[in-house]
Amino acid sequence: MDIHDYMHTLGRQARAASRRLAAASTGDKNAALLAMAGEIRTRRDALLAANARDLDEARAGGLEATLIDRLTLNEKGIEAMAAGLEQIAALPDPVGEITDVKRRPSGIQVGKMRVPLGVIGIIYEARPNVTADAAALCLKSGNAAILRGGKEAIHANRAIAACVRAGLVAAGLPEHAVQVVETTDRAAVGELITMPEFVDVIVPRGGKGLIERIAKDARVPVIKHLDGNCHVYIDDEADPVKVVPIVDNAKTQRYGTCNTAESLLVARDVADLYLPAIGHMLAAKGVEMRGCAESLALLREAGVEAGRLVAATEADWREEYLAPIIAVKVVADIDEAIAHVNAYSSGHTEAIVTENYTHAMRFLREVDSSSVMVNASTRFADGFEYGLGAEIGISTDKIHARGPVGLEGLTSQKWIVFGNGEIRR
Repeated sequence: MDIHDYMHTLGRQARAASRRLAAASTGDKNAALLAMAGEIRTRRDALLAANARDLDEARAGGLEATLIDRLTLNEKGIEAMAAGLEQIAALPDPVGEITDVKRRPSGIQVGKMRVPLGVIGIIYEARPNVTADAAALCLKSGNAAILRGGKEAIHANRAIAACVRAGLVAAGLPEHAVQVVETTDRAAVGELITMPEFVDVIVPRGGKGLIERIAKDARVPVIKHLDGNCHVYIDDEADPVKVVPIVDNAKTQRYGTCNTAESLLVARDVADLYLPAIGHMLAAKGVEMRGCAESLALLREAGVEAGRLVAATEADWREEYLAPIIAVKVVADIDEAIAHVNAYSSGHTEAIVTENYTHAMRFLREVDSSSVMVNASTRFADGFEYGLGAEIGISTDKIHARGPVGLEGLTSQKWIVFGNGEIRR
């Protein structure tokens, strides 16, 4: 296979399909999504068999346990994929929405219309469900998609892509509206990110190394986040009932997600009140605490298991562990908390636990991250939880889309003008 020719063929087909999708009705797009959901349920056994092949090859290749977990499909996961397609079909269609119409002194009316981006290239690793999610979000937002999944999920991705194509054809939409790259050759990624004549936006979903490489080499705009060093700050006016449950959920519900808390900050005035309970909870769940000298002294004095306590280094304040490890620091007050977050955060998600309205509003205004929360777990930073349906990813960029990227994030706006014969004087 000539990778250059193959990828350019996909690009030409996607560009042609994008023109038709931009004009497709909401009814046709929804019909395709519902047909895809039906195909996924009908072909459940084929999807499980394809995933089993991927898992056998992954285990034989020594893939680590966390990636095996991401790669695994089961009946519940397949039903979740189908339900996700139906949920996206039920969401409002952003394409064609007209807003901010104002009449000018000249007589013309000026407004904005929401339109698709065009062709979106999505590069992801060992999560086969992304194939269905990405296809659905791109389709509903009127975009064609070129999907390049990880080699670990190639069999499942092909099987899911067959369901997607069948749904598109059933609804009378172009089958090339969603294309899965069939080769595992890494050169395909290099081609995909350097085809601005065919691809309008790249969305990478994967490890930091993958995203750094794509951001460095792409000739196409990239919607990205590199890592998720998320913080929870326990304020000196926190509600004692909320502290431990929020920290527990933010850190221990799942360790391998980008919205998991990796750093805990505690105001000095309440550190001796809250850190012992937090420390015992984390230790009981097998979490290692890498703390500053002050936090370690309080944790040791409270009798927290010594084997779970490690002195933090400067590098720990920036780390995304994706593991049962958390950095812990005692800070003087909200001023130091905000300064620490802005210095070390990756700009993903931060939370404050407080009953002080002024402190809450300062944290919301002054913390420079894509999601900022008051009295809630960082694990809520997710497109589904935000009401966007399945998300295409989370952006820590500041231009175009920021935070969870759903349907609206996959569109842009163009200026429109309504006139009645006016000419410029």
